[in-house]
Amino acid sequence: MRRYEMISIFRPGLGEEAVAAIVENTRKIIEDDRGTVISFTRWGMKKLAYPIKKEKQGLYYFYEYAASAAAVSEIERKFRIDDGVLKYLTIKIADDIGAEELEAAIADNEKRNAAFLRNDSAENSQGAATRAETNNPVSANDADDEETVSE
Repeated sequence: MRRYEMISIFRPGLGEEAVAAIVENTRKIIEDDRGTVISFTRWGMKKLAYPIKKEKQGLYYFYEYAASAAAVSEIERKFRIDDGVLKYLTIKIADDIGAEELEAAIADNEKRNAAFLRNDSAENSQGAATRAETNNPVSANDADDEETVSE
């Protein structure tokens, strides 16, 4: 098995169900060929650098997986046929990936996702605390006066 990264860009007008069907079909091709999806990320809607098939925006998805060359050929064949796919690019990262390397890559991806979620939730809670402080009618000087009165 080889390790690959793939970025695909879908038409922005596709419905969520159509995109989900394409993505699920891609996962099925990988898993049917005894491959493993290491990571899968939806990057979201982004402006394209230049129009592709008369579209100025695209819905980006990033895949990292281990599979055979036959699975990659099948995925790319389906992407060429599907009108909803604007572009795709598959890059071979490693010629051979063992079971231990695969498990390490999956664990590393889970750590990265957990760290991202922790940072995201921390930013949200800090933002809420900052908003609460700015909406608080008691100023810093009033708080100091209250402390001296209570002593």
